[in-house]
Amino acid sequence: MDELENLEFDIEDILREFGSEPKEESPEVPPAPEPQPEPEPEEDVRTYIPRSAPKTEPTQFSDTVRIDTFPKDEIPAPVADDFSHTRRWAVTDDLSDTRRWDASQITEDAPKPADDFSETRRFTPQQEEPYTDKWEPEYEQPMGNYVPPQPIAFKPRSPVRELKRKLVVGPEKRYYTLSEQGVGKLQVAIFFSLLVVLISAISTGMYAMGMVQENRLRLMIFGQFMSMLVTALLGSFQLIEGVADAFRKRFTLNTLLAVTFIVCCVDGILCLQQVRVPCCSAFCLQMTMSLWSTYQRRGREIFQMDTLRRANHLTGVRECPDYFDGAKGLLQAEGQLEDFMDNYAKQGKPEKQLNFYALIAMGAAFAIGITAGVLLDFSVAVQVTAVSLLAAVPATAFICQSRPAWILEHRLHKLGTVLCGWQGIEGLSGKAAFPIGYKNLFSPKGARLNGMKFFGNREPGQVVAYAAAMIIAEDNGLAPIFSQVLDSHNGKHYDAFHLYHYESGGLGGVVNGEVVLMGSASFMRNMDIAVPDSAKLKQAIYVAIEGELSCLFAISYEKTKTTVAGLSTLTSYKDLTCVMTADDFMLTHSFIHNKFGIKSKRLSMPEWDVRKQLREQQVPEEAPNLLLTISDGLSPLAYGVTGARMLKKTCRMGTALHIAGGVIGLAIMLTLVLLGGLELLTPANMFLYQLVWMIPALLITEWTRTI
Repeated sequence: MDELENLEFDIEDILREFGSEPKEESPEVPPAPEPQPEPEPEEDVRTYIPRSAPKTEPTQFSDTVRIDTFPKDEIPAPVADDFSHTRRWAVTDDLSDTRRWDASQITEDAPKPADDFSETRRFTPQQEEPYTDKWEPEYEQPMGNYVPPQPIAFKPRSPVRELKRKLVVGPEKRYYTLSEQGVGKLQVAIFFSLLVVLISAISTGMYAMGMVQENRLRLMIFGQFMSMLVTALLGSFQLIEGVADAFRKRFTLNTLLAVTFIVCCVDGILCLQQVRVPCCSAFCLQMTMSLWSTYQRRGREIFQMDTLRRANHLTGVRECPDYFDGAKGLLQAEGQLEDFMDNYAKQGKPEKQLNFYALIAMGAAFAIGITAGVLLDFSVAVQVTAVSLLAAVPATAFICQSRPAWILEHRLHKLGTVLCGWQGIEGLSGKAAFPIGYKNLFSPKGARLNGMKFFGNREPGQVVAYAAAMIIAEDNGLAPIFSQVLDSHNGKHYDAFHLYHYESGGLGGVVNGEVVLMGSASFMRNMDIAVPDSAKLKQAIYVAIEGELSCLFAISYEKTKTTVAGLSTLTSYKDLTCVMTADDFMLTHSFIHNKFGIKSKRLSMPEWDVRKQLREQQVPEEAPNLLLTISDGLSPLAYGVTGARMLKKTCRMGTALHIAGGVIGLAIMLTLVLLGGLELLTPANMFLYQLVWMIPALLITEWTRTI
């Protein structure tokens, strides 16, 4: 037992006894050279212990190290004087080939091993370096300045994801905010306010016809005064908003309405004392119109936000100056949501003009009241001031901007189109050119081949190859169809040269050294090419090679309702020119007229080189979007353009009409004060005056329905 305890077992020796050797995974290396016969050990080197020597006695390894076989003069120097522990080196490519040397007699003066490893393999252990807290690189290499880690920038996976992110924080958030507010309360307020107006108007009419007894006159005056207070309560938000606008140094119609309410309240108290009927019915009518305006503005904004929140892509229209014949161009481009969010709530020029007039009208009304007070007394001055304020602004002035915009947006909402505020409305108006491309007229699958008929003695494959070469060289919308026909006939691919477009709607060129003409039947007759009567089709492409009719391709173009509606509305405006930019030689005036049923004379057909220049025209990057649409097709763009033009016209006419009505009302009041006809300032006359101006105003606001 004592002998067994003193034995020190080596795993390599154990594996050798069982006929196996330890193997370690290592990268592939070139095979080691064949082992050379080992030299006999010198006298000053301890005896070599062979690998296969049997163990008869326990071997002490306390003063031994494992190294490879070295001659006497090539024994590596030791790395330390202390050999109390065992040092081991792997010295061959095959790690199992390990030899043992007794290192007790190795001295520091031993020569270093040679660099030649052709016969023997050597390994020198590295001496451990003293510890230092300064880090030094293992290899000397240049090091640059330290770059701190940068924050990871947000990069969306696709433009759709980025668009959705903007929509959620913009239109969608605003849509749900407006939906929570709703329009139900406004509808209820408008209904009750309109009911109060009817009651007040009926009582005013009864008083004008002498149907109110003297003992009930105070009750009627009190009823008129209370009706004014009720409508003011229903429209308290408008009054508060008007006062807030005044503090923001901005004068609006609601501000004028708040001033009118204060003056009418003072006049109502005086009427109760003097037993005089006030003009409260006219004020109730103005308050009702103000409520209706708020309802229309909120409804329009809900339509706009609902349209944009459903967007998967946005197509915009931008202005390109000096596009065609000195007119600006309205070109399609990628839509930007910011162009709408930054401009949709801004006031337009007509609205600013109307608000500026309201400020002037208030000053004029007070001036007329002061004049009446100087000539007569204080109560008359209050009465004249109240009536002048009511006459200075017809009631429909509150809806002359909001109602046509609401009507138009209600229609554009169905098409998925929104206008980018008044900036977009002005940009889409005026003299402009609207380009019409092949994609605007037909969808990618809008044209299809119904059949072919060959004439003459030429091979069908050659005729198809010639026709396909012409169409592909022109690169128009029919290229996919002819490419498919060419592949089905296993035709040869040719190149077309010297392409020429004829004014009558034909295409000519040279293919494989032969002249090829393509066009309609009328074009072939103009080129003195005989066309059989049995082969005359309205929608067909005829191919003639070397002056002889060779083939007929029956092509059918599928029209859509959106295209017909879009072309009809675009060609109905004189200042708006539709410019054909499509490169299809079949799209002539007669073809457009027969296919879409529009006045093709309103459609400009420029030269082919001009069309190419127009197609290559780039939209300025700094140009903002004038309208945005989430739908494809021509009608969403066309109705947005024509609707903006009609809206601008309607707003200008409405503003001019109501300013004229207000000026006439102030002039009448000044005349009555100077001439002493104050007995004509009755509530019935004031209410009738408001109704008279409502008729043309409501008719004007209906113009946006006609686009």
